[in-house]
Amino acid sequence: MTHPDTAAQLEDAADRIGNIPRPDLQILLRRAALRLRNAAAVTMEEDVEEVLRDLAVELGITRNDAIRFIVREWMEKNTYLPVHELDEDGEVDGNA
Repeated sequence: MTHPDTAAQLEDAADRIGNIPRPDLQILLRRAALRLRNAAAVTMEEDVEEVLRDLAVELGITRNDAIRFIVREWMEKNTYLPVHELDEDGEVDGNA
């Protein structure tokens, strides 16, 4: 992601609310409203949530990205999506 985290920007704006220009604050609030409006919350049982959080931290991704990854892998393994095959005859430049 090239843009700074929206939550971090909001926290920063809250810390310096007296110094942030009104147009910048409007942009931040509109961006936050869009993210909330478009958020598709998927709730899981607590034990699954704990494993999801741990996996996301281990992979260095967000919880939602972890869910996307898991669903894609499952769909590929169960032939709902085509599998990304490696070209076995191609050159790998010493990397497999």
